[in-house]
Amino acid sequence: MRVECHAGYCGEETPRCIWLGKRQIEVREVLDCWLTPGCRYFKILGDDNSIYILRHDEGSWDWDMTFYKQAEPTICCDRE
Repeated sequence: MRVECHAGYCGEETPRCIWLGKRQIEVREVLDCWLTPGCRYFKILGDDNSIYILRHDEGSWDWDMTFYKQAEPTICCDRE
């Protein structure tokens, strides 16, 4: 997994795009973020409408995905 970030006004890295192998997922929205000793977590909504929780280890600079929830399928009700 690879994470592309943008440094905010405080210089803190915020995910903008994640790569899972060759698959690119743009971050549509950061839903939440929090700190633990040595790590920062980001709950994001991807452009695939799935939810991801990413962990950034501030010591090693490694990123891990700790949670994934696939988007709910959309049901088309446009019948005549």
